[in-house]
Amino acid sequence: MLTKILCIIGPTASGKSACAIEEALERRGEIISVDSRQVYRGLDIGTEKITTEAMRGVPHHLVDIRDAKEKYSAGDFVVDAKRLIGEIAERGKLPILVGGTHFYFNALLGGLPMGVDTNLELREELEKLSDEELYARVRSTDARRAGELDPKNRRRLIRALEIIEAKGAVPARPAAAPTYDVEWLVIDPSREELRTKIDARLANALAGGLIEEVRRVRTDVGDARLNELGLEYKIIGEYLRGERDEASLLPTLSAKLWQYARRQKAWLRKLASEQGAGNGVESA
Repeated sequence: MLTKILCIIGPTASGKSACAIEEALERRGEIISVDSRQVYRGLDIGTEKITTEAMRGVPHHLVDIRDAKEKYSAGDFVVDAKRLIGEIAERGKLPILVGGTHFYFNALLGGLPMGVDTNLELREELEKLSDEELYARVRSTDARRAGELDPKNRRRLIRALEIIEAKGAVPARPAAAPTYDVEWLVIDPSREELRTKIDARLANALAGGLIEEVRRVRTDVGDARLNELGLEYKIIGEYLRGERDEASLLPTLSAKLWQYARRQKAWLRKLASEQGAGNGVESA
């Protein structure tokens, strides 16, 4: 019998964490964070990390398990998540996976992409290109993979081009046998509601010390690593280096996060199409 898990997904600022707490309290669950940044200690305000008080006694896993200088990959997540799902189920609890890092969900439930060795010479060449040039190169050689990528995620763009160089295209993952009995709970607010929530979240974060948090993280990890830690840290890093003024932060971050949320909503639509309303995809 497959292990039952509940996956709660939705775009940024949609209220996934609060929903997960309610589900965990009602259904005797423990929460596994599916967030590529909340694994890092010190990235609290920028990632809207849940506080101990807000957890309401519900155990949370894969939060604050790495220093920001360290790398945490999808492969690391799959290993940790599989272990935790087994341990939680053995305790007679429901594993609840919640977060917005859809690549992690895909890796856990569909398998990791086919391995290709690192090409240091190619990477050195690609690092000289802008994000826009990298994305254009992926799109011109593998439109399917380009449609799955964040055009601003340099690491994944470069990795895609590395695989394309080796194989001609990024292989689509074959349908895998079900690993878990998955129930999906999708939180998908309207465009207007989501934009309002994103703007409110950003205003609260900036008022609550986000700039100082980024300043501390930058001191610890440096600018190159800071740029890998997400939009909030990259954009505010530009401000700290004198490359933009403070007045530009809120409108720039709002526009960038809305673009990110739109890509997340597109993934939700794709999931619903693949799974179907009759296969455990439920909207909240």
